[in-house]
Amino acid sequence: MEHHLKHFRYVMGENPVTVFAFSLFSLILFLALFGPWIAPYDPLATDAANVLQPPSWRHICGTDQLGRDVFSRVIAATRLDLGIAISAVTLSFVFGCALGCSAGFWGGWTDRIVGRFSDTIMAFPLFVLAMGIVAAMGNTVENIIYATAIINLPFYARVARAETSVRRQAGYVHAARLCGSGNIRILATHIFPNILPPLMVQVSLNMGWAILNAAGLSFIGLGVRPPDAEWGIMVAEGANYIVSGEWWLAIFPGLALMLAVFCFNLLGDGLRDLVDPLRRT
Repeated sequence: MEHHLKHFRYVMGENPVTVFAFSLFSLILFLALFGPWIAPYDPLATDAANVLQPPSWRHICGTDQLGRDVFSRVIAATRLDLGIAISAVTLSFVFGCALGCSAGFWGGWTDRIVGRFSDTIMAFPLFVLAMGIVAAMGNTVENIIYATAIINLPFYARVARAETSVRRQAGYVHAARLCGSGNIRILATHIFPNILPPLMVQVSLNMGWAILNAAGLSFIGLGVRPPDAEWGIMVAEGANYIVSGEWWLAIFPGLALMLAVFCFNLLGDGLRDLVDPLRRT
């Protein structure tokens, strides 16, 4: 445990950008976990007397067309958007890695089937495919998660397949096999830890894409349904009022969306260094 903490401090001290990314991620995670308790107003409470109020000391991000506090809704949306992204990326990571490792380790028909499956998904424009899945299954949060996981799955399958096929003939794999380890054990304890660094970079990128995908579906009306607070919905509703001067309705949720995607794009290098066995030595 002490060795892992020392390695974490080393990675943090080596790259200031990683420190900034992890600090921003910690803030997003804090807002997602404790947002309902720190939001100054109920994000769903309407107030007809304070409709479309500009930013002020009372409402630091202004109010929307129903008198709801924009700042409270941006905070409340963090939990929903982050939850969708984490759930979707977890599903695509687990199933994509399982398929990719199997294809790269055993090859043959397994490799062909996984390859054709990945090619079939990537043959479509991914956002259009997500739109079709959600439109067919219904625009619920669960279906948004499934659609986002499906379109991200080929990325993990391809990376895992490529990295596993390179390492399946490595010396440590032959040594483990001579010691009596089975194929599953070799995959789980010897190959998978060594292919994690590029996969963690992919996880970081896919987190940003998953948030953008959920927001994009909500923006076109196929995502989370009102009155739930979600960044894409808030930007879509606020876009109708920019011309009339109520800029804060779209700007603040748009900034939150931008910072979240920016954070996960920066996080990849730090995650790669943390899980890379070579860096720990």
